[in-house]
Amino acid sequence: MVIAGLQKLTLLDFPGRVACTVFTPGCNFRCPFCHNASLVIGGMPEPAYTEEEFFRFLSKRQGILDGVAITGGEPLLQKDMAAFLQRIREMGFRTKLDHNGSMPDVLKDLIDRKLLDYVAVDIKNSKEKYPLTAGCSWANLRKVEETVEILKQGLVPYEFRTTVVKELHEKEDFESIGEWIRGADNYYLQQFEDTGELIEEGWSAASKEEMQSFLETVRPYVKNVALRGVK
Repeated sequence: MVIAGLQKLTLLDFPGRVACTVFTPGCNFRCPFCHNASLVIGGMPEPAYTEEEFFRFLSKRQGILDGVAITGGEPLLQKDMAAFLQRIREMGFRTKLDHNGSMPDVLKDLIDRKLLDYVAVDIKNSKEKYPLTAGCSWANLRKVEETVEILKQGLVPYEFRTTVVKELHEKEDFESIGEWIRGADNYYLQQFEDTGELIEEGWSAASKEEMQSFLETVRPYVKNVALRGVK
């Protein structure tokens, strides 16, 4: 398990939990607006923490933290993720996974083994725009479709979310996404933010008014929809 970074306290990354966030390197997508470019295209860095260092940290946070969020990059590229999650849960912490949806078989195995308490999956765009938005192939999209169906079974609390980029998203995309994820429990529209560490430059945020319009477009399709990070 390669740990590329650690945020020692977050009230935002794991809904309803006081958590820390573990960052893993590497990704099989190349979203041009990705705000963690160094984790995605920077190769395999020297770990910021060894596993033992991380678990020593976690043991000192028992009674203070109650969850661990794991993000990336794409965490499920880590071959020993199941063992890592198992050890976290044995210490009494809840687990949350951020995922790009491209590895449904691995995700389903973790859910079946009851190693996840919450899953957040990115819906990059309408199906028609997925290759452009995620830098993926149509084969990847079929995997994302499988992931959507797995989560809609309700085996674990989950959310779908889309980072809204002005140059990539329009109202028709959210009508398409709404049809795709119809009946989902939770869907969040996140406003893009230029962190200065993008894979490609030249992207901008949709306005508050545009974000609200997109939210209203998708509202009829899902049980709960909300905006995040809107300024």
